[in-house]
Amino acid sequence: MVRPQQLLHPQREPAATRPAATVLLLRDSAQGIEVLMTRRSLTASFAPGAYVFPGGGIDALDAASHAQALRRDTQSDLHLTQAIAAIRESFEELGILLAYKANHSMATEQDIALLNRSQPFAAQCAAHGMKLAADQVFVLAHWITDRDLPKRFDVPFLVARMPEGQTPVADESEQFEPVWVRPADALKRHEAGDFFIIFPTIRTLQRLTPFADVQAVLDACAVNDEPLWTSCPRAGWLAGKEERYMEHESPYGELALTSPDGQIVHHLDWQSDHPVALLKNVQRLTAPNPGVMTGPGTNTYWVGDPLSGYIVIDPGPADPDHLEKIWRATSGQIRMIVCTHSHPDHSPGAKPLQALCQDSPLGLPPVLGLASASTANAQSQFTPDRNLAHGEVLKVGEHSLKVLHTPGHAANHLCLALLEDGLLFSGDHVLNGSTTVVNPPDGGMNDYLDSLDLLASECRTHKLEFILPAHGYVLGFAEQAIAQLKAHRLKREAKVIAAMRALPNGTLEQWVAHAYDDVPPRLWPVAARSLQAHVDRIQSMPPGNN
Repeated sequence: MVRPQQLLHPQREPAATRPAATVLLLRDSAQGIEVLMTRRSLTASFAPGAYVFPGGGIDALDAASHAQALRRDTQSDLHLTQAIAAIRESFEELGILLAYKANHSMATEQDIALLNRSQPFAAQCAAHGMKLAADQVFVLAHWITDRDLPKRFDVPFLVARMPEGQTPVADESEQFEPVWVRPADALKRHEAGDFFIIFPTIRTLQRLTPFADVQAVLDACAVNDEPLWTSCPRAGWLAGKEERYMEHESPYGELALTSPDGQIVHHLDWQSDHPVALLKNVQRLTAPNPGVMTGPGTNTYWVGDPLSGYIVIDPGPADPDHLEKIWRATSGQIRMIVCTHSHPDHSPGAKPLQALCQDSPLGLPPVLGLASASTANAQSQFTPDRNLAHGEVLKVGEHSLKVLHTPGHAANHLCLALLEDGLLFSGDHVLNGSTTVVNPPDGGMNDYLDSLDLLASECRTHKLEFILPAHGYVLGFAEQAIAQLKAHRLKREAKVIAAMRALPNGTLEQWVAHAYDDVPPRLWPVAARSLQAHVDRIQSMPPGNN
């Protein structure tokens, strides 16, 4: 866990969440799924004027009405309460009644006319011999309102099929203008500026667009009877605008690191002109070398403070302007320069940066790392002043960096764990937004996967929560990210095996077209390097294991 004294901003407790429920009422049309949405009052305290799905707070009567509802065997008490709340809110706001009559047929508009929207809901249904159709309501998603907002809710987004023969009629108090709309059309109208929807609604509609019909949505939700996703979004600044992100999106981890309590204070624009502070003791400057292989550029980090001096990680290419900015930002108080590996976008800047420090009272900082192996190509030759040993700890002031030898991307690849703050500097072994290239002979897939296992173990041992890669934003949920990366690699390997079996006499280029059919063809020459690493690993396996 990051030490509180290293956080950039004073923290405050986010507002408490209130339990609520919302429901997506769906129907099939000739053009695809349609969802029922309404416009919130312009005076509403939350999302005024936004188009939303019907819903509201969960009250005590919802939890007390279980006996008045039919439920699935797999439906938990919590999900039953939420379904009852959503059914009640649909009735109170839109006059829609998800309930069974005594003969188990769905309630009709004649039954709805017997009920009063302003009177206790479940009791009225019971009085008319109706049971709530909670068994027809499924959990699609679980949203927790963003930490920065003053009014917050803990909300399941439920789904149900719209009962036939019923017509929505807004209460004209909380909800107005009920409209049936295809998810894709709602998103287009929002982009055009005439259909205001908030972030969770946008993401939910995006997730609905691939489904062919209502039954496909309900079937997906019924598999585990749990949310298909859960999210408490985070926000930051990008290109001068406030942008929000879910957990699986690239900037989320960086926002969690820089502002755990969710305040909107961090700017996500890539900076080659000046350093970006991630913590008080960690800064990043991105080299001006963006490209297909480097993403926004190579991230140079330094760890430390003015009193202790700094350890610089991956000085990057030998770009004079970039190196001078590092030198000036650290006031030349550099105690060590560490290269995670010898590739030309990581290590060539080490010696020139060292030379800039020749007049420093600290003396010349040593260049540390591992010498390039004999398998490295001519552009990746690197000889440090001292070879680092796996497991040794580099100290600067109160900051400790544990050295981890992680071959795979390159034979001399290292990662560094900042033990006091639970950070992993991953070099190119773990990236954000892409997978690293494993390029034989200097790279090897067996080594790469073994190194992932090592990193996962170190995450557990030292409670490493964040990964700071050489390319891309900070990653959160470190151990989970590593597990997902390994699963992705093994899934890709299964496709490679399938391609080799389908084309036993095929070429590498032919196998790439099959195994990387989800990757743009322009990237196949790069993908072929990792495919070769997979092929080498597969061919090294004992017979029957591939």
